[in-house]
Amino acid sequence: MSDTDHTDVNGPADVVVVGAGLSGLVAATELTAAGRRVVLLDQEPAASLGGQAWWSFGGLFLVGSPEQRRMGVRDSAELAFDDWLGSAQFAPGAERGEGPDRHGYAWARAFVDFAAGEMRPWLHGKGVRWFPLVQWAERGGYPVQPGTDGQVGAHGNSVPRFHVTWGTGPAVLEPFVRAALDARAEGLLDVRFRHRVTSLVVTDGAVTGVRAEVLAPSDAERGAPSTRDVVGEVEIAAGAVVLTSGGIGANHELVASRWPGSAGRLPARMLSGVPDSTDGLALTAAADAGAALVHEDRMWHYPEGIANHSLVWTNHGIRILPGPSSLWLDADGNRLPAPLFPGFDALGALRHVTGRGDDHSWFVLNKAIMETEFALSGSEQNPDLTGKDVRLLAQRVRPGAVGPVARFAEQSPEFVWADTAEGLAAGMNALTEATPGSRGHVDPDALARVIHLRDEQVRTGLGKDPQVVATAMARRYRVDRLIRVSPPRPLTTPKDGPLLAVRLSVLTRKTLGGLWTDTSGRVLRADGTVLPGLWAAGEAAGFGGGGVHGHRALEGTFLGGCLFSGRVAGRALAAELA
Repeated sequence: MSDTDHTDVNGPADVVVVGAGLSGLVAATELTAAGRRVVLLDQEPAASLGGQAWWSFGGLFLVGSPEQRRMGVRDSAELAFDDWLGSAQFAPGAERGEGPDRHGYAWARAFVDFAAGEMRPWLHGKGVRWFPLVQWAERGGYPVQPGTDGQVGAHGNSVPRFHVTWGTGPAVLEPFVRAALDARAEGLLDVRFRHRVTSLVVTDGAVTGVRAEVLAPSDAERGAPSTRDVVGEVEIAAGAVVLTSGGIGANHELVASRWPGSAGRLPARMLSGVPDSTDGLALTAAADAGAALVHEDRMWHYPEGIANHSLVWTNHGIRILPGPSSLWLDADGNRLPAPLFPGFDALGALRHVTGRGDDHSWFVLNKAIMETEFALSGSEQNPDLTGKDVRLLAQRVRPGAVGPVARFAEQSPEFVWADTAEGLAAGMNALTEATPGSRGHVDPDALARVIHLRDEQVRTGLGKDPQVVATAMARRYRVDRLIRVSPPRPLTTPKDGPLLAVRLSVLTRKTLGGLWTDTSGRVLRADGTVLPGLWAAGEAAGFGGGGVHGHRALEGTFLGGCLFSGRVAGRALAAELA
């Protein structure tokens, strides 16, 4: 496909789908599989087909999978839904179909059933496979106790559920790209790149099409910023419109304005975990047409970002996927409170940072822990998994860091190395002082004391420190013991190499709210009535219902949410148009 090469569908369009990311491709191919004629629009060049999903680690939240059972993990839909409710903290009444979270709750129930049932065989039938070592993301660490309205009050996954796709994000996309190409060859799908939707056409109260600016062709590589020069305008009529345009993560001004005041403030200096095109413009167009946007202050950004040494998009950042052994310190060198340990509660840690008004925090560890426990999010940062390279994959169980982590350790100024705690503090403070607008000072004697006290706990072989205890428990899971959690040793063990401090910055990623939809994906007005002709899926719809995750997400549910909501909306709309 190219920016200018498109094939008109055979006859007038039944549906316009806005956004050629994962949810848009799923919705479009579900519609074409039912014989509907679809025009698929995207403001980016053809090189960026697939959107953010291409850049992802390919992690999917699956429940009761064969991969889990092989690792000795006992899971169930009931346990997964209790975990979901503990994280989501939906408003009272949601389970009774009442209140602002009623549709999000219904989508959550349906999604967990999908993750425990049809998702894996559906994808497996399309050729998707998974890395056999299931990962444990977002462990939570809070007490499990009854909450309001029968919900369970505890964030996090009780068991490992993060299934990394063999081939990462590109392999999740591949069957749907293939289906789109087949539908295009059959004259059922017209893919038009460089079309930026500016408004929706509303006729007699119903959405009947879109207006779009035609942008100049661009040779920008995948994910790179592309020109916004307008060379034309077009209006496309259709029986319905499906918005799958994503969220707002690249629009830092908008993100900061919607961040809840109760959680402090987001810093002026932030990194972007999504390309520049994730700007939220199509959401504004929908709102102007009468659609309701809900839960706009619910977001899922990360505190563990590091600046990419090889930028693709503006402020490009990469997330560290940490094991649990590193000390997590605030900008002044204080340990974050339990259970804000690496890999336990990312949003809780972020709110702790923003509540202090800081723009960064620190991981403090040593070379050996880095080599075992640091992984990086993203398809391009995991060439072994993305390229399905078994020989390269073997590095993960051998001594030393995997290639991308080793490159960051060598090239990134945010990796500060020293032989002593005093030298480490000096390097940390120098980096802070060299960053305009940044604040914080790490006292060298206090840092040495923190490391000493932690090491005392580890030397006992038992310990009372909750992070030391949690790290020892993590090693009971065979995957963590094999590739994710370092054997417990003092940070100052000479053979484990020099000390390391990594500066962590806020990395914008996902918005958990969005267009309010019913359980079939139809967009609603503010009074709860259906806005005829408009549907939504993916992040634009809060991954379903305007907020399927509630206030917090369980990792692996973003790609899965795109798959599920795109499928539901596509199938429901196809049936309505029959």
